[in-house]
Amino acid sequence: MDDRKKLILNTIIKEHINSGSPVSSGVLVKKYKLNISPATVRNEMAFLEEEGYIIQPHTSAGRIPTELAYKFYLNNLKFFKIKKTDKYLLDKILKNKEEQNLKEIARLISRLSGSAVFWAFYRHNLFYTGISNLFHQPEFAQLELVYNISSVIDSLDDIIDNIFEDVKLGLSTFVGSDNPFGAFAGTVLAKYKLDDKVGIFGVLGPVRMDYEKNISLVEYIFKKLNN
Repeated sequence: MDDRKKLILNTIIKEHINSGSPVSSGVLVKKYKLNISPATVRNEMAFLEEEGYIIQPHTSAGRIPTELAYKFYLNNLKFFKIKKTDKYLLDKILKNKEEQNLKEIARLISRLSGSAVFWAFYRHNLFYTGISNLFHQPEFAQLELVYNISSVIDSLDDIIDNIFEDVKLGLSTFVGSDNPFGAFAGTVLAKYKLDDKVGIFGVLGPVRMDYEKNISLVEYIFKKLNN
């Protein structure tokens, strides 16, 4: 994929993450001031659609990124930098790494990410928060997806129990069909060792979650836990 196509695809992903709505060529040119003509953007979007990176939902004039697009995007993300304000808030709580502090960290991540957060302090000690954040996402307004999310929440213990041994120490990102928490979701998680205990924590949201921000948060906390 050439640089212009990458730019357009990354801009579509960025806009869709922010808005949750299909993205038109007009929005790309006007809002992001791309130095590319609308006709060229439409041609490049047609190519991206043919290659399976974007699709047209229903009768909308815009396009949304596919699972393939998000995987391409993640493979090309290289630098993750946490905001200074987020770092300050996290550091304040992480002075103590007791379970109660880590639950407070989970609530803070949920607030910062706008997603749900789960934390298995060890294999059979699960805490989760921010479930209501999922139901505020526009793609989760459909009744079928509400049912799917509810089923996942009810099965969180079993899902984490099933993946606990297989997940490697460090960060893992799951998108769509690869996601043990459901094909409708994206997950950024970390498996860590603190003293003699092994735990897993992560952010659970829609496939269009802000991976850059969430990876930054999870990576920062993982490093602090391993200091």
